[in-house]
Amino acid sequence: MSPARVAVVACDTYEPAVVDAAVGRAIGLLGGAERFVSAGERIVLKPNLLVASTPEKAVTTHPSVFAAVARVLAEAGTMLTWGDSPGFGSTAGVGKRAGLVAEAARLGVRTADFSHGREVPFPEGALIKRFTLAEGVLEADGLVSLPKLKTHALTRMTGAVKNQFGCIPGMLKGEFHTRMPDVDRFSQMLVDLNRLIAPRLVVMDAVVAMEGNGPRGGDPRHVGVLLVSDDPVAVDALGCRIMNLDPALVGTVSWGERLGLGSASDIEILGDELPIFADYVVNRSAGSTTGGGIGSPLGKRLLAPRPFIVSERCTQCGTCVLVCPMEPKAVTFPGGDRSHTPEHDYGLCIRCYCCQEMCPERAIEVKTPLLGRLIRRT
Repeated sequence: MSPARVAVVACDTYEPAVVDAAVGRAIGLLGGAERFVSAGERIVLKPNLLVASTPEKAVTTHPSVFAAVARVLAEAGTMLTWGDSPGFGSTAGVGKRAGLVAEAARLGVRTADFSHGREVPFPEGALIKRFTLAEGVLEADGLVSLPKLKTHALTRMTGAVKNQFGCIPGMLKGEFHTRMPDVDRFSQMLVDLNRLIAPRLVVMDAVVAMEGNGPRGGDPRHVGVLLVSDDPVAVDALGCRIMNLDPALVGTVSWGERLGLGSASDIEILGDELPIFADYVVNRSAGSTTGGGIGSPLGKRLLAPRPFIVSERCTQCGTCVLVCPMEPKAVTFPGGDRSHTPEHDYGLCIRCYCCQEMCPERAIEVKTPLLGRLIRRT
């Protein structure tokens, strides 16, 4: 088989003219938009709209990248829509805050329905045999993915493969966390989802990425590139390399290659040099992020990483309680008193990190208990 081809194009700023040139060059290096779409096709653009956040926070796909890709595909004669099912909030509300609603309106790209879905059989799935996909995805002939390069407590990094999780509408995403609390199985599910959707093209926004306590509460990190390919696994493997993170530690990459979604080991880089940041703040520990392999509940409680609320930053907004997918909740206000900082019951906590992911105050971090840290050092 021929190697995966990824265009790596320098892009130091979100100035629209600079981004337009970078996107055009990257897609040109891969053979032009006509390699991936045809005139008259209905193509849905899928950005990363995790939560309502302004572009400079590096939480969501930047509107300049969204607009540049939309222009290239429109020039190829496609009929464009766009959408996402955010982790918290509505497509319209999150998209407005992220600056995408205004760009879409200016370009005449209508919003697709990501609130309602239909069940689709997938007998070829290695783990999941059916998914409920958003109507906006099912109504399109193809999907172009616009992920943001960020760190992630559960999967270590989030990028091209995980971006398609937003094609599952609403609260159904939380159900996958409860059904698959182990990061290994969760990653296999994401790979199956991508095999079903089969994104035509990936344009990763890594102009300003995120490091540290991602995917919402981390810090912006200027990287200065766009990664473009029709292979989401290869894009994520290069995203790992940018972070100086072993791709083998990222389940969506290792399972993506194993299940035939793409290549992580045979990649041809086109364009510019791939930047690598040795000091990128990301979880490089070889231990499972969810405590997989720890047999007993007591062992998991004593050894596995877990979300931790920094009370000094907590505003008692209750977002963590609301988004916890467990029933009964693994994080609650003690005694129901909202004037106190919520508390985790680590016996119920499945380490999905939805609470950490959605906290608007950056008040939840992931920490490994002392015994777990000592064992990992030996």
